[in-house]
Amino acid sequence: MAEAYIVEAVRTPVGRRGGALAGAHPADLGAHVIKELMRRTGVDPVAVDDVVLGCLDAVGPQAGDIARTSWLAAGLPEEVPGVTVDRQCGSGQQAVHFAAQAVLSGTQDLVVAGGTQSMSQVPIGYAFQRAAEPLGLTQGPFAGSRGWRARYGDRPVSQFHGAELIAEKWGISRARMEELALSSHRRALHAIDEGRFARETVSYGDLTTDEGPRRDTSLERMAALPAVVPGGRLTAALSSQVSDGAAALLLASERAVQEHGLAPRARIHHLSVRGEDPILMLTAPIPATAYALRRAGLTIDAIDLVEINEAFAPVVLAWLKETGADPGRVNVNGGAIALGHPLGATGAKLMTTLLYELERTGGRYGLQVMCEGGGQANVTIIERL
Repeated sequence: MAEAYIVEAVRTPVGRRGGALAGAHPADLGAHVIKELMRRTGVDPVAVDDVVLGCLDAVGPQAGDIARTSWLAAGLPEEVPGVTVDRQCGSGQQAVHFAAQAVLSGTQDLVVAGGTQSMSQVPIGYAFQRAAEPLGLTQGPFAGSRGWRARYGDRPVSQFHGAELIAEKWGISRARMEELALSSHRRALHAIDEGRFARETVSYGDLTTDEGPRRDTSLERMAALPAVVPGGRLTAALSSQVSDGAAALLLASERAVQEHGLAPRARIHHLSVRGEDPILMLTAPIPATAYALRRAGLTIDAIDLVEINEAFAPVVLAWLKETGADPGRVNVNGGAIALGHPLGATGAKLMTTLLYELERTGGRYGLQVMCEGGGQANVTIIERL
């Protein structure tokens, strides 16, 4: 049976909005990790079959197929093509899926997969706004579709709205969400202080470590914050941080491993993607995880480590309730509430962290899952070699 191996993975430190990476062109962020990936593996770049990068809001500096631009900005061979993927917050993870599927199909042998995003330069939802303005719409491109309106009416399509609905449906209190957020910061800071991210990151300029985690945060500080929506439970402290960054992985076939003398570090054990209610939007990780475990022939107890994107605190807490996963195995080095969520890059960033943490702890199976716009969720299970 064909295999898809992860040979190498690397990411930039994640920068805060307006922080150390704010002035970096997103193509240069992508180029930076791609160049480091090639350096670490020693692979002749000409042998790469394709470059697949995730990126949302493909306007301004992120337009024009930034996967191709990033490869060329890295000074690498013009013969190698690139393609940009948008599966909303799961774009970087979907890039890994497409790369793995190409390898598993036997049509390609070496594929670079990852993502890049500058939320400092291109604000979240900017492409939605640009699509809506010429039509005089106020709710993004959905409101202009007759088919969408016939099916979903004029209900708001908003991740904040979905997160509030999840907190209400699962009975998750603001206090419980603040406990999760505080744990995220503490775990992230502990990981930084122990140097757990040192091997997986490559410095960009003067930035050597993630900017997001806050040492001065506390339950008292969080409790004093206003709700995003009056009367709601969500605050800025319970949401992922607006961020900049990039990450990249090299996936290889058995043939490429032998031809280039590579040392595989993990194999793709399972990959899938499922959909759910696009209005509730952020619940898809729950059925997607059940589907993936069933298809992989595994139980949640067989998973040594989980990376679930902390888009919002209730997403993780509802998922924990429904799956019965051990919280001690989930986001052990913190999540996006502390470390940030550079949209199109996050899926590849989480995969990178999952790989290195499996190696550090000696775990066998790692599961990654992310909620995504439109009510979707990617799931990847990797097996450490």
